[in-house]
Amino acid sequence: MVDLGAELHGVGEGERAESFSIFSRNLDFAWVKRILESTGSATVRRRKLPAEFVAWLVIGMALLRDRSIEEVVHHLDLVLPEARRSARQRATVSSSAVAQARTRLGPLPIQALFVDTAAHWATPSADALRWRDLAVYGVDGTTLRTHDTDENEREFGRPNSGRSPGAYPQLRLIAVMVLRSRLLADVALGPYTSNEQRIAAELWPRLPERSLTVMDRGFINYAVFHQIATHGTDRHWLVRAKSNLKWTVVRSLGHGDDLVQLPIHRKLRKQTTDLPATISARAITYQRPGFRPQVLLTSLLDPEAYPAAEIAVLYHERWELEIGFDEIKTHSFDGAITLRSKSPDRVRQELWGLAIAYNLVRLEIEHVARKLDVDPLRISYRHALMLIRNFLVSAWFARPGVLPKRLDTLHREVALLLLPKRRNRKYPRVVKIKMSNYPKKPPKPSLTNTKKA
Repeated sequence: MVDLGAELHGVGEGERAESFSIFSRNLDFAWVKRILESTGSATVRRRKLPAEFVAWLVIGMALLRDRSIEEVVHHLDLVLPEARRSARQRATVSSSAVAQARTRLGPLPIQALFVDTAAHWATPSADALRWRDLAVYGVDGTTLRTHDTDENEREFGRPNSGRSPGAYPQLRLIAVMVLRSRLLADVALGPYTSNEQRIAAELWPRLPERSLTVMDRGFINYAVFHQIATHGTDRHWLVRAKSNLKWTVVRSLGHGDDLVQLPIHRKLRKQTTDLPATISARAITYQRPGFRPQVLLTSLLDPEAYPAAEIAVLYHERWELEIGFDEIKTHSFDGAITLRSKSPDRVRQELWGLAIAYNLVRLEIEHVARKLDVDPLRISYRHALMLIRNFLVSAWFARPGVLPKRLDTLHREVALLLLPKRRNRKYPRVVKIKMSNYPKKPPKPSLTNTKKA
């Protein structure tokens, strides 16, 4: 993928450069070109930065987040080589030309590329790591900061605590992730001013067959539960119940394991005409040492095929999605607090490129994990990303003949990044007290004490 301008130009002529092999196993030039043609974004006019190169630039911006956009173009050599006087001389392009090229491309081709690649990559990954013949996915949301521009504020909105608005406009991202490999399977974007339920509505019809979706309890919605279970083959859901939910116990399936009926409110049934009066579910009560008892609701109704104890353990794999968000926002962002782009379309384009880049790193990790016969979650994402960055930046200076050897060395180095096995921690979750330089205010006197005085 390094010296990418010359290499992609060579691929267009029917050749393939050896250094491009780092990601060509998973995402090659022909795939990118086909997506661009299908979305009507392929470059007809000959430019220094054709659409194919700009697509790779957007992905490279995420992989090399510690470099400026101009440096990404420089390191990946994303300019056609026709203007060079020699094979090792790079053509140049201005920063304004890069911005114009990104604007011409727009977000839709990168979104289409993510959707196509995610379906191609995530499905076999989930199939290889099934639980009781079900692919295990997680759904949750997060927020991302954008540059403080008028355009971004109008498009995405910003948080408002009541006393003052937030410092940055933000957008919401809802992700479907393969929990056992942390590959992104689907993503929906929306403004901060919209709620997660509304943004996630487009994801539910696209959930795979023969799957279990573990979700945060903020997504509890009986219409969604009914849609997941009935609009597909063998699709199931699992969520932790809220304390205010009510249901009717039909019969006991075991200790702390009941078959229940969830009543659907008349108002919701009027809004969604195909909803029944009640939904059948399973309520599983369990307690981990040091924690309060919890209740899980699920559409997995067969206690023999899906034991309650295993479901309780499986639910906690939902936190893999939170770790995946941390990998993106902490390590892929390289400590930056905002996205790079300053206009809404380029913000969306950058996010789709970020999702593709994250999956590419995860696929390299999976490839190494298969060789070592270990869980892909035991290989450090942060260090794998750092090694790939170093390879991309330095490979341009290496002779083409030594690049295959350097790629093998990269895979051996990634193989050394095994994390220790997780400990079975039993510490309850607590909210840490934020330290303050100001003394705590004394409590106000009660009205009763005032009257007595």
